[in-house]
Amino acid sequence: MGRAIAHRGPDDFGVWTDAQRGLALAHQRLSIIDLSPEGHQPMKAPSGRFVMVLNGEIYNYPELRAELDRAGRAPAWRGQSDTEVFLAACDAWGIEGAVQRANGMFAIALVDLVDDELVLVRDRMGEKPLYYGWQDGHFLFSSELKALRVHPQFLRRLEQAALPSYIRFGYVPSPLSIYAGIRKLPPGTILRVQLRRPGSETSRPYWQVPLPIGDDTLTPGIAADRLHTLLRDAIKSRMHSDVPLGAFLSGGIDSSTIVALMQDQSSRPVRTYSIGFREHLHDESQHARAVAKALGTDHSELFVTAADALSVVPLLPDLYDEPFADSSAVPTFLLSKLTRQHVTVALSGDGGDELFGGYVRYVHGRSLLRLYRVVPPSLRYVAAKALSALAGRTWDRVSARGPRSLGVTLTSDHLTKLADVLPLPGYRELYARLVSQWPNPALVVRGTAQEPGLLEDDHLAHGIGCPISWMMYVDQLTYLPDDILVKVDRASMAVALEARVPFLDHRLVEFAASLPLGLKLRHGRGKWLLREILRRYLDPRLTARPKQGFGIPIAEWLRGPLREWAEELLSPHALSQAGMVAPDPVRRTWEAHLDGRRDYGHRLWVILMLQAWFRATAPLVR
Repeated sequence: MGRAIAHRGPDDFGVWTDAQRGLALAHQRLSIIDLSPEGHQPMKAPSGRFVMVLNGEIYNYPELRAELDRAGRAPAWRGQSDTEVFLAACDAWGIEGAVQRANGMFAIALVDLVDDELVLVRDRMGEKPLYYGWQDGHFLFSSELKALRVHPQFLRRLEQAALPSYIRFGYVPSPLSIYAGIRKLPPGTILRVQLRRPGSETSRPYWQVPLPIGDDTLTPGIAADRLHTLLRDAIKSRMHSDVPLGAFLSGGIDSSTIVALMQDQSSRPVRTYSIGFREHLHDESQHARAVAKALGTDHSELFVTAADALSVVPLLPDLYDEPFADSSAVPTFLLSKLTRQHVTVALSGDGGDELFGGYVRYVHGRSLLRLYRVVPPSLRYVAAKALSALAGRTWDRVSARGPRSLGVTLTSDHLTKLADVLPLPGYRELYARLVSQWPNPALVVRGTAQEPGLLEDDHLAHGIGCPISWMMYVDQLTYLPDDILVKVDRASMAVALEARVPFLDHRLVEFAASLPLGLKLRHGRGKWLLREILRRYLDPRLTARPKQGFGIPIAEWLRGPLREWAEELLSPHALSQAGMVAPDPVRRTWEAHLDGRRDYGHRLWVILMLQAWFRATAPLVR
């Protein structure tokens, strides 16, 4: 099981077993802090009570170690690793006391040899993955599903209840996994398994993402200074490493802010990395290059051809273990591969959009909700029908010639998306449509209802009140841990690169929740407060551009170099053989996309990733 995830830690391997209790722990080590043998895992606490494996980092371990020293509760330290400090903290303050004090990203499995208990812990925001569950009388857990699949008792049964949610969102939301009986431990949760009473596990959160409260007493100046201080400290703690370190740089607000504060706290040029695409609409390299030059970083970039990106597509089922349809996984893997050639740790700007209002849906959602309030549903319905009728190749030809002569910027796909959302009754329906690849998964997955989630939680919606703040909060609990962080963790760890995310320091998350919406969205743009921080280091004109996605040109590739591959996976025979989705609606969507009637690239990618995963892993569907 350990060797199955050797890519996550190729530097060392360790196993601890207790035959009497029927226990085994395995650990693959990526050496970051304390490269000596004293950092070897599994590791036993000084008292001998606890044995632990830890994936990730405890960033504030020097402070915890100093606190233990001051309190006279420190052991005779053997080395300098964060794992040793955390185990000593468990001896001193108990497991929960140690977890509450820890600031980091981690998945932990810890055996309490006194209470005969196995304890699983996941970090507050879900940066590190942790799967667990009972399979044929055995309790299994791992950082990735591929380790569970090699266990002789693993059943490989498809979790039918996960399919509607996957079809809708393009990822399997927590706590579900794609396999029956296997769950994802939710972020900020401790799970305890009594070894003498199999099947008696209990879990509870030790921390939760705070509700947005919008403290109106915070002035822009005070808020900017406070955010600046917190962000500098979060970045500084994540720059501690005994191996070479760098940063991803796209040239956008988030990564530029991270790199600017890194460079300000570094005595040498920070190593930064970006990739570029020949397709202009998907290329950010020139922006990253300009930011790197202005900040004085040691910048590397790689231009990716369609062939480079296409070569990654067959790897995706193995990289992600579950069907995963975020197309930006492809460039993220290529960026990680480039970065790993030079460094072992890279800081990333993920999380800024969800915390500080960066997604286009927040800005456009505000405008649409104002429209909903003043225009009756009947008129919006008529307008939607008219827009749908306009959309098509004729409009695209006009639009393609229009920017210079007519000022036309809306594509046919933009028109149809606007037509989709115009008739909706409210903000929850609007958000659901904006984040859904297949708005009605029941058309594709028949006989299995989607499990209710946060979108259907009336109590949560009423508790927050502000529609845009509600959208951001739901993103922090769903899209961020189940899509964004999954994408970054698997892509980076596949090449043994540790990605660190300063924006997800829990102190920053708590502070962001206290900010009024007006300090996040202002003048029709998101991330206003972050822009104010970045202004202290960089000319605002360098980042004054519309938000650009980090994806690949799926629509064009499915009609071009990927067409044969897609046609084979979407053939009636292949769809029927897998037996997971209804062939007819998928075939109609595929044909409409090929005909150019509408861009269904992302919708089809969801099905293609499901079919590719099925072919690679052969789960038991029935």
